[in-house]
Amino acid sequence: MRYIEPHAHMVSRVTDDYVHMVTAGCAAVCEPAFWAGYDRSSAAGFYDYFRQLTEHEPKRAAKFGLPHYCWLCINPKESEDVKLADDVLAIIPEFLDRPTVLGIGEIGLNKNSRNEITVLEKHVDLAARHNQLILVHTPHLEDKLKGTRLIMDVIRNDSRIQPGRVIIDHVEEHTVQMVLDAGLWAGMTLYPESKCSPARAVDMVERYGDERIWMNCACDWGVSDPLAVPKTALEMRKRGHSAAAIDKLIFQNPARFLAQCPKFKIPEG
Repeated sequence: MRYIEPHAHMVSRVTDDYVHMVTAGCAAVCEPAFWAGYDRSSAAGFYDYFRQLTEHEPKRAAKFGLPHYCWLCINPKESEDVKLADDVLAIIPEFLDRPTVLGIGEIGLNKNSRNEITVLEKHVDLAARHNQLILVHTPHLEDKLKGTRLIMDVIRNDSRIQPGRVIIDHVEEHTVQMVLDAGLWAGMTLYPESKCSPARAVDMVERYGDERIWMNCACDWGVSDPLAVPKTALEMRKRGHSAAAIDKLIFQNPARFLAQCPKFKIPEG
């Protein structure tokens, strides 16, 4: 089967993961900017990280025949420091014209604090001013419903933002419907220990449909699986979903959203 991995933190993965993903049918991988496992001390650290995402990682992926794209931001975990966020936001425009940058992400909320909301608003403004796609991180567990509502309020309050150019990631059973009803895209994150299992993700697809939904592994330095998307496709196959339905969900849907950025191309053949 073919698939697109639309959310994977490959800077934290080994080269074997690229081999396994390509072997499983991965046609492209997209990497949102995120936390390094520790809080960076200055904007210079982010500058180097953005260089890693836009210069080094595409070359590493290309050795295995895999196109690599990225998103840029200061992540929600480090957004409590508004001054640092302002410094990071000031350097992002320098990178937006690079050939593999898809947009602004993964922005959003972590603890739903006032400072995080302020920085989220600044990111949304940046995306609007530069006509960028947006990828949003929603908080975990008991904060997810409240955080998702707060995020959607920020997006709705900026009339320049088109809902169809925004994906709200890490949706679960209690948030997916509200995201879809708002005309936004919904991302289902497949994690071994949290977020969605393959069975839960397929349950949601069977209940809410397959329009404006993608699946991703969000693999990083923690317990995660870079092959979570094709494994979920196997769960769909076991339940009797057609090859066409599987292809739509794991390849055509992410391709349709990402193609709103003219830089996103998948080699034919």
